[in-house]
Amino acid sequence: MEQVKIIECPRDAMQGIKKFIPTQRKVDYIQSLLRVGFDTIDFGSFVSSKAIPQMIDTAEVLSKLDLSQTKSKLLAIIANTQGAKLASIHKEISYLGFPFSISENFQMRNTHKTIAESLVTLREILDIANHSNKEVVTYISMGFGNPYGDPWNVEIVSEWTEKLSNMGVKILSLSDTIGSSTSTDIEYLFKNLIPKYPLVEFGAHLHTTPNKWHEKIDAAFNAGCHRFDGAIQGFGGCPMAKDDLTGNMPTEKILSYFTQQNAHTNTSPMSFESAYNVASQLFGEFH
Repeated sequence: MEQVKIIECPRDAMQGIKKFIPTQRKVDYIQSLLRVGFDTIDFGSFVSSKAIPQMIDTAEVLSKLDLSQTKSKLLAIIANTQGAKLASIHKEISYLGFPFSISENFQMRNTHKTIAESLVTLREILDIANHSNKEVVTYISMGFGNPYGDPWNVEIVSEWTEKLSNMGVKILSLSDTIGSSTSTDIEYLFKNLIPKYPLVEFGAHLHTTPNKWHEKIDAAFNAGCHRFDGAIQGFGGCPMAKDDLTGNMPTEKILSYFTQQNAHTNTSPMSFESAYNVASQLFGEFH
């Protein structure tokens, strides 16, 4: 029976919400997710509060979490070395997540840096992670194309995988930032990259419209991907996606898919149902 890692992303679900979600409500929601058995929880970010005001209380949220009964690891998103230093202080955090775009336009929009400058930043982040016993998850954003007219093809993604792997990146999550991926692209990328880079763990951070989720997960899994990011009910997604229906890959869909495939996700259906209800209440109130 195949083993699959599910990474739940409440940070991605919450970060675009304008109305501030009280810290204790975030804690209660993340606590409910910690009971489910997800491999990792992408719980918060150490980024500029001007850029993402919703995440200003990440350190406080972390201090209030009870991690004594969970096997789930914590991941925090960072956008620069300052964020990496802030996150690395916290021993409870296992992973630093760094969005690295292969679209020059998107990288400027997202981190106000060129790709060349971002490579320097990533080197520094890897160094900080090594010294603080953390691992870096590098997200190749715009991994499946982009709306800005920047060149994109499978070879470009492969070249960047080669560069990042040589720098010491061990976990690469291909991000479908605006939901533009097709099952053909997903399958082709993973089928070509996974065998070529056996030391790299590849993940899929897919955004989707409601009618495309199945074909996208199916393409990635059949091509050998065993790491999937999701958010309950598909909340969140890229604020730059122009289609209101494009959101995160719904975790409940991911779990139902892998139940049908007889794959192990190590999740508890009852605890998931409970977390799903907390999400419905929270996002029903704050959206």
